[in-house]
Amino acid sequence: MAQTLLALLLVNSSAKGPNLVFRWPPNPETTSRFSRPLPHEDRLELDNPWRAANHNNSPQINVEASSEAAATVAEDYQWKSPSVIRDSSRSFPRSGSLPTSAANALPEEHFFDDDELAEDPTDEYHRIFDYSTQFLAGMLCPKSSLCHQKFDLLIDNVLFIGHPVCIEDGGHWRFKREKSSSGSRGRSSVNHDSMDDIKSDTSIRVYSPTGNNESSWLHMFHFVLVLDSPDSSSSASGNMSKYFDTIYKQIAFTITAVLFQEQVFSNFVELECDALGSLEAEYIAKGEPFSAFMSQALQISSIASAMKTLFDAVKSSTMAYITLNDIPLELQLPPFLDHLLHGEEEHELDLVDHQEDDDEARLWGCDLSFGWRLPSLAPWKSLLLLEGDQELDPYINLRGPHVRPDEREHAEGLIRFLETASVTLSFSDMANLLDWDLETQIYPTVRWLVHHRRAKVVDTVHLGLKTIFTLPPEFDAPLSALSAEFKRDFPQSEIPPLPSLLASISEASSKQSDNHFFAVVVRSKELIPLYHEVVIWLLKRDMLFTLHLRIRIVATAELKARVRQAHERKLEWSRGQRHQDRVGSGLRPRDQEPAFYEVNVRRPGSALFPLSPRGVHRFSRRMPSAESESGRTNETFLVHADEDDEEAITDESDDENIAWGSPEDTLCPSLISDPGTASPLERKWLAAMSEGKDEHIARRFEQINQYFDGKSTDDEILHRAEISRRQLREVLHHYDEYLQTFLHPA
Repeated sequence: MAQTLLALLLVNSSAKGPNLVFRWPPNPETTSRFSRPLPHEDRLELDNPWRAANHNNSPQINVEASSEAAATVAEDYQWKSPSVIRDSSRSFPRSGSLPTSAANALPEEHFFDDDELAEDPTDEYHRIFDYSTQFLAGMLCPKSSLCHQKFDLLIDNVLFIGHPVCIEDGGHWRFKREKSSSGSRGRSSVNHDSMDDIKSDTSIRVYSPTGNNESSWLHMFHFVLVLDSPDSSSSASGNMSKYFDTIYKQIAFTITAVLFQEQVFSNFVELECDALGSLEAEYIAKGEPFSAFMSQALQISSIASAMKTLFDAVKSSTMAYITLNDIPLELQLPPFLDHLLHGEEEHELDLVDHQEDDDEARLWGCDLSFGWRLPSLAPWKSLLLLEGDQELDPYINLRGPHVRPDEREHAEGLIRFLETASVTLSFSDMANLLDWDLETQIYPTVRWLVHHRRAKVVDTVHLGLKTIFTLPPEFDAPLSALSAEFKRDFPQSEIPPLPSLLASISEASSKQSDNHFFAVVVRSKELIPLYHEVVIWLLKRDMLFTLHLRIRIVATAELKARVRQAHERKLEWSRGQRHQDRVGSGLRPRDQEPAFYEVNVRRPGSALFPLSPRGVHRFSRRMPSAESESGRTNETFLVHADEDDEEAITDESDDENIAWGSPEDTLCPSLISDPGTASPLERKWLAAMSEGKDEHIARRFEQINQYFDGKSTDDEILHRAEISRRQLREVLHHYDEYLQTFLHPA
């Protein structure tokens, strides 16, 4: 809800001046604020530290003198309403305080003196927020140069936001011509977003006014949202700016765009203002109470009824379904918009980690990435369909007599999607069943349904209800009301009362085994279809959170000691081997080890390498002398010995590049925080964990251990690694001594 919303106003202006046409609620009030405490009557304010320090030797204080001195500033100490300090309506003629369309509808005896009206605080027709309605309307009707752009005005901690629009210079209502964007610089007073839906590809479409517009008395109208400006110390200035900008874009600009379009097409706004003005003049003439006028206005004016519906929906954080001149609109504000006005500690009980990074903003789009606190849009998530205030009927697009082929195709696709969607199917499963692309077809449909509050993204529920659930810290409604509703929807004797059901779920989340919903609550396969409905009922009311398995890898002290000992043995052997090679470098080749002798001494033409006739001829032409052969043999041996030394040195240098630390570091276990980017030493630990394991188990562990970072859920691991849940359990079983598993909401 927008807790700062105080009222909605419709203001217009004509040749006779500005006028407040309609507002809702009828008598809005500003929020009470903290104020300074009033001083004591004796005007003597002594603080306790001063009293304690001067308890015995305090001089006699002249109370009378202090009272007279304090009385001089008492008038400025307490805030007074502007209507008491000055009459803000004195600068306007009284005749303009009536609706301009009905100013001549009353005889002269019904015009009151402005002073009489100003002193009458009970005149609900002409006062709002302690101001004269005409004075406030004059403040909200800017000059024509300030129209067709965002408007905001702050008066006494009350903020007015809107988008005023006015008539063209020729006296006609038409769409504003769009200025050429090529080569233009700086800010323009025209909001070019309003032109996106009315300009053609090759030229700007300018709509001529209807016949009614030729004698139009309406010069300007302004749909205004009145907000209570929150304390600037309660939130960062950037959040405050986003907060008000979101309200402007989602509500003020959208309503104004539709009203402006209908005024251009059919003179709609002028006719509505004329009807409301005439009705108000009639009720004032008859002496009817203001409440009677408001009730009748809701019946004769679609703008008035739309303003009431919109206000109630915004305050209750629901979708507003309104109609303006037979044009249906669905308007809403982000459900968590008000959280920008509070500190994060006020919402720290939220169990779900809502992603706010750039990738999530890209997937959800700009309309859903701010103030919605949506879960991640991932292939392993699922969709829960909701019942809106108006039932979603995709078949309506197929029943019309003039349905375009592209509309029919989209409607049929939506029907297939809605018939397939289930909490037991992930988005990836739905894409496979529908043969749809995940990024270009599944996700856009999900975004549309979520944005219109027809569905919500949830975790996939096991088909056999073997899912582990937990309860939120608090419910959105009292438990007594939820229990009565649950009993009405599930009267079956097999289903326990709601408090007992919730107690069983809460107790199961602390168990080590048999803690899923089926083992704790259902216990019978015949009851699975019935309890599926129970789970959906709870998920729709945010009464369940799914617990996911998360995994971390722990390098035990025994493993670290074993890896270090293997390293030390290898280092010792390497040093000894190099020493032996240096000592035996002066020996003849045949005195070396057999493997070396076979590689370096056996020549073509020996018993092991018989030559062909062509080989004999080629070999005889290159046969070296005995001296050169002996020298070459010694040279070959030296080169081979040098290569062995280089390989040993390389292996040793690789190990030396590892930060082994001190031997005391192996006495305690440590956590491998991110196996996907493990250090060289951590990779040796991971490799040592697979010693003695079956080859296929070791390969699977090497494949999926990058997801054992404590952040990836089991559903994510199964999707990314493309393995089954049984294969994951198999790896967890064989590597149990090195794994730390825990349950946490997604």
